[in-house]
Amino acid sequence: MPHSTNASCLPIIGRLCRHPLSRVSLYWRPHASIHMLDDDALLNIFYLYGLDVWDEENDDDFSVGKFHWKGAHWWYKLAHVCRRWRRLIFASPVHIGAHLLCTHGMPVARMLAHSPPLPIIIYYMGNVGKTTAEDEDEEDILLALQHRDRVRRIGLSLPAANLLKPMRAIDQEFPILERLFIAPLAVPTTSLALPISFHAPHLRRLVLSYVAVQTGSPLLTAAVGLVTLKLAHIPPSAYFDPDNLLAWLSLMPRLEILVVDFHSDDPNRVAGGQLPDTPRMMHVTLPCLRLFVFQGESAYLGDLLARISTPALEQLRIESFTSSTLPQLSQFMGATENLRFNAVRLKFLRDVFEIVLTDDSHGEGWTDPFRMRIRCGHLDLQLASAVRIFRELWSSLFVVVKLILDYEVLSPWFDWREEVDRTLWRELLRPFSHVTTLRVEDGLLRGGKLLRSLQSDNGEPPLGLLPELKQVVSRGGVGYHDAETISFLNARQIAGVPVTLVYEQ
Repeated sequence: MPHSTNASCLPIIGRLCRHPLSRVSLYWRPHASIHMLDDDALLNIFYLYGLDVWDEENDDDFSVGKFHWKGAHWWYKLAHVCRRWRRLIFASPVHIGAHLLCTHGMPVARMLAHSPPLPIIIYYMGNVGKTTAEDEDEEDILLALQHRDRVRRIGLSLPAANLLKPMRAIDQEFPILERLFIAPLAVPTTSLALPISFHAPHLRRLVLSYVAVQTGSPLLTAAVGLVTLKLAHIPPSAYFDPDNLLAWLSLMPRLEILVVDFHSDDPNRVAGGQLPDTPRMMHVTLPCLRLFVFQGESAYLGDLLARISTPALEQLRIESFTSSTLPQLSQFMGATENLRFNAVRLKFLRDVFEIVLTDDSHGEGWTDPFRMRIRCGHLDLQLASAVRIFRELWSSLFVVVKLILDYEVLSPWFDWREEVDRTLWRELLRPFSHVTTLRVEDGLLRGGKLLRSLQSDNGEPPLGLLPELKQVVSRGGVGYHDAETISFLNARQIAGVPVTLVYEQ
């Protein structure tokens, strides 16, 4: 039977044949027959068409709003063009990225019974595309999971009660599974854990929230190709110590993204005591790691930083439950070439304060290489914690030329009129010997609280703090110079290093 081509596909085919990555682009002619192409050329076109319709590589976490699930059906139209195309698609589904999509509203049982044995995507994420009840979703998920040798991606975000049975069914080996995302829609009241027998040797991306991974599970010891590991809201029952984590990481040489987020505010207490003082011998190098996010206790993080090397790291995110010191931080950052910055932003919020190291030479869209949040309340405590952190980073701060001080004004109890020990402000500013621009909220300048701290003490050189300062930018100011401000400006003028005060709305 002669081939017949669906006319609606021809514009797409022509565009993809002219795609710069297409191997057939060199000999495509507008009036040439598509059937002159060999099987390899057609598969190449099908692959590019799939990328053009549904770019799954940029859908790292099955994120709601990013995953256009209808795009997973992109190959349906091509399979109806002719028998040859249908044969090629069904013979090479992995190569071109063709799948069966099990999701809300799909007739999963009928589809699995009457479709060819293509790889399966299981996608039940909140209310996206949702037309069925959770119980029906649960039945469809369990049915799809029975085909474990065909399941390539799993994304589940449902009420915790509807995750229990599917998670128990994710056991034994899933030989082609590449991505697994599980997160309850709300904080669960019951424990969620993957079976200890579950393993996926070809897993590349693992994202779990409020889900326990047992330390004896082969899941994290067999996935040597893992690129993304995100363990968020780790419940107290799933606590693992730094030695366990490092043992897992030592088997993941391709890891690019690592997130460790403890849900408990004191994992050490959950484990039954403080981290032991015995020497730690294991050291792990993660040559491909670009992003490291940690939330938990400073002591836990300090142990990790002392025993991992991340030469390619581009972003470091830390949220600490306490304001303890991190003496390992400076050495860790010093061994990472890509954490480049020339500005520091310090923001005081209601119950946390934040330190951001950034590169002020970049425009919007630039991702800050370092961000650290520490939970503590009143201003004096936040300042004291910031002083300790900056002391530990002292050797790294000589490159900083811009210092930004922000604060939250929405909390009535967070009163910036309170008197804070002048010594704290001075110790906070002392490491920034090359800062030329100080950018502050007007509330910090009003009344001279901050500039008074820059005045020299008896016996101290007149430029003991911020000796290279050239400009102070007051955000939200009204252009009023009080006595303390005038005194500071006059002192810098006399010292031969005049400072310009700029008011900015």
